Amino acid sequence: MNDAVLAGSRLANPAGCREAHWSLQNIELSGLIWPSETHAHPHPSVIMVHGWLDNAMTFAHLAPELSEFTSVHAIDMAGHGHSGHRPPGYGYWLTDYVADLCELIDVHFSKNEQQPLDLVGHSLGGIVCALYAAAYPERVRRLVMIDSIGALSRPAKETIPQLRRALQKKRNGSAPAAVYSTVESAAKIREGGLSPLSPEAATTLVPRNMREHPDGFVWRTDARLRHPTALMMTEEQVQASLSELSVPTLFIRARQGLLAGRQDLDKRVELIPDLTVAEVPGGHHCHLDGDTAPVASAIKRFLFDA
Repeated sequence: MNDAVLAGSRLANPAGCREAHWSLQNIELSGLIWPSETHAHPHPSVIMVHGWLDNAMTFAHLAPELSEFTSVHAIDMAGHGHSGHRPPGYGYWLTDYVADLCELIDVHFSKNEQQPLDLVGHSLGGIVCALYAAAYPERVRRLVMIDSIGALSRPAKETIPQLRRALQKKRNGSAPAAVYSTVESAAKIREGGLSPLSPEAATTLVPRNMREHPDGFVWRTDARLRHPTALMMTEEQVQASLSELSVPTLFIRARQGLLAGRQDLDKRVELIPDLTVAEVPGGHHCHLDGDTAPVASAIKRFLFDA
């Protein structure tokens, strides 16, 4: 692991954390570390995994709260933030994200870190962490999923139409990268995304996903992240994976989140043996946007007061 103190720049991260790079066999992941504020380490480290098209800065409010108790490592998943991109010709499979997390923990957290570790994931990151925890329960002490409870699913009858869409997009490729005159103008666009953000939250999140261009700024994130997934899990597979979770798990359900009102997810909730549900105010980014205190309190209580 290679850590570097952040230098001041237009795209710099806030004080209190430092940049980190973790070399894996086929890719280098980057992220941010919030060192523990205590000299003693009674609790294992926390690894945090962000959602689709986000980056480690999604935990800019939550990570400092958790670092009061232990060190916090927020990673940029492949293709996001400052992490490397998949090679040409490859895509972004859900299972590859899980494989990255597995290798990251094996190579960089198995020797010098207290085991097992705590995992906190938001949205796609929650899906990745849950799959890893189900496959390797001996390596995970506690699991937190923020507005996330299992992978997106498709009926088996949609397998071939989904595959066709993915193959066509792969052949057609991505549109040319948009160029923005300022990071602020890109953040303005992000405010109105699938999960809308306040100006403050967008300004916190977006800079890490940008890089400088001769004419301004372009997205650093890999355009292939927007390509359709070739194969998706059926609901039966998702439910089977959730039923294999044996570690204590916390599901943070945002009242105005993407899962709000999804009664069809109640079955998923019932399948997780050792599950705590905490309902909090806010939208999909309840840990970043607006009043994040309820989320922080619920997670600290679950991880450190148990």
